[in-house]
Amino acid sequence: MTEEIRSHEELRELLGPPMPRVLAKDRVVLHERDRQWLAASPLCLVATAGADGSCDVSPKGDPAGFVQVLDDSTIAIPERPGNRRADGYRNILDNPHVGLVFLIPGRTDTLRINGRARLLRDAPWFDRMVVKGHRPVLAVEVTVEQIFYHCAKAFLRSELWQPETWQPDALPSRAKLIKEVEAPADTLADLERHYGPGYLGTLYR
Repeated sequence: MTEEIRSHEELRELLGPPMPRVLAKDRVVLHERDRQWLAASPLCLVATAGADGSCDVSPKGDPAGFVQVLDDSTIAIPERPGNRRADGYRNILDNPHVGLVFLIPGRTDTLRINGRARLLRDAPWFDRMVVKGHRPVLAVEVTVEQIFYHCAKAFLRSELWQPETWQPDALPSRAKLIKEVEAPADTLADLERHYGPGYLGTLYR
């Protein structure tokens, strides 16, 4: 028998109340430790939602410190060349609310920032975002509305950073997945060449 939870009261009864410390940890201003975390983080997950409620989560990665801290309540994430779908960017144009999770390899806790975003095509600080000659054509500027550190349990349960649990060959290669699932006109050989060693040369162009 399927039992759906339909109210906040039902959910709270099932999960129990959060600890007072957890409720009180939200902040709206960056602490010096937050700045240090952002300087050490090479990966951010950006969650957005469109006006119709459709959602997207996009990874953004670069050398550690790629996210710019503009002031005590504002950060910026540079664009890098990708597949040009721009799902998250289009969502931001319709609904500026974003959720960010910043990871540091080997750390089981994460830094979370929620806020309001806008897309900028240029700003004086764009020059600080140049990596390997690539100056972003846009950046996501986020005004912090909520910031806190998230506990380690999910990463500990998943053993994400334990190399002995990794199974990168559990599925076929990227090229084979695309050929089997998306059925493009490209041959498998063409896809393997595209995603082969030369793929690293396309990261910033």
